[in-house]
Amino acid sequence: MIYILSGLCAVLMVIIGILILKIIGMHRAADDLCRQFAVRLTEDTNVGIDTASSDRHMKKLAAELDRQLKCLRREYIRYSRGDRELKEAVTNISHDLRTPLTAICGYMELLMREPVSERAREYLGIVENRVEALKQLTEELFRYSVIVSVSPYDSREMVSLGEVLEESIVGYYGALTEAGIEPEISIPENKILRRLNRAALSRIFANILSNGVKYSSGDLKIVLSEDGTLLFANHAPLLDEVMVGRLFDRFYTVENGKNATGLGLSIAKVLTEQMGGEIHAGLEDGLFTIRLRFK
Repeated sequence: MIYILSGLCAVLMVIIGILILKIIGMHRAADDLCRQFAVRLTEDTNVGIDTASSDRHMKKLAAELDRQLKCLRREYIRYSRGDRELKEAVTNISHDLRTPLTAICGYMELLMREPVSERAREYLGIVENRVEALKQLTEELFRYSVIVSVSPYDSREMVSLGEVLEESIVGYYGALTEAGIEPEISIPENKILRRLNRAALSRIFANILSNGVKYSSGDLKIVLSEDGTLLFANHAPLLDEVMVGRLFDRFYTVENGKNATGLGLSIAKVLTEQMGGEIHAGLEDGLFTIRLRFK
């Protein structure tokens, strides 16, 4: 009886050992599949996913992962090609529109000098405003398509956030004053440095300030914190939660926005994310806020 029990224990130990080895092998195979999948996602390669495991379930899993990865790659290639073609088409169309619009603006200026009736001059003024808005939209569309296709802001340098912010505020001070806005500004004395593109950062600040000029009801608070977070806040009765949630969408404009193209904040978002930053908009205690942070 003792011999039988000893034999059974020995057999059981062998089975347990085999199962342990099989489990360890499956763990290694699963880890290897995870590694292969992560590598294939980041590399442009046609090498498939395979496993050295003899387990039929692991082989089936490897085959399915390989099939799904190939489908994903085909979709990515199709999307990339279509996205690139769309950007090129937008760039070309916006570029082609600039020449006739410039000519129209020139003829409008000449026409405004001609002796016409007051009613005709009123109509000409309306047409001139619409043409100017269309020209501005075309310019913004062209800049946006250039930014998202081949960014001219690839270079990086150590930039003082406070210094660039001050320069941007000074550049927009005339527009702010004309809109009756006296900004409340808080910038630390010590320099807060980030490795960014100076021109791109200036463009981001300019677009945010332009947005403040369009929608503020007369106030604008600008705060640069010690941790590098930037806050732009103002009362904006035209905005609600739904509108704020769409402000970064391309071509979205708030009704009655002055000369709004719907691209300013969208461009600011693209440039911010290209430089590894974060930008968010929201409504806080009746204030419209834009928070900007670079890591």
